[in-house]
Amino acid sequence: MSGLGTIAEFVTAFLIVLGALFALVGSWGLVRLPTLMERLHGPTKATTLGVGAMLVGSMVFFRLERGEWSGQELLISLFLFITAPIAANMMAKVHLHRLRLSDDAISPGQAGVPPEPDGKAGWSTYDAPQPDTPVATSRK
Repeated sequence: MSGLGTIAEFVTAFLIVLGALFALVGSWGLVRLPTLMERLHGPTKATTLGVGAMLVGSMVFFRLERGEWSGQELLISLFLFITAPIAANMMAKVHLHRLRLSDDAISPGQAGVPPEPDGKAGWSTYDAPQPDTPVATSRK
């Protein structure tokens, strides 16, 4: 039984450290990236994976070390992976809508101001960078 306990501790420690690294990178991206659209990637991708890995590490610990399943971690992971992308999508839609309304409090970022709707796309579509922006000129 000692070998199984050691494996459980190793797997748990690995998942918690991996999750902490993902959460750190996601939090760093949230702080360091300049615009809202770029900042959305940190918490919705890396931090979500980080918290998910820590929760899986907790589930592994309780199953292998104590012999019982912990449903709370499974439910937290499920809700997190369902709600984080939806929340990020809604924040991005609101941000793009405010940019189209020319809200001066929002900086458009390197890709420039989103194009005016031409009737072909919905209000939450962000097509391509404008021709005279730094992002578009660096791709030539």
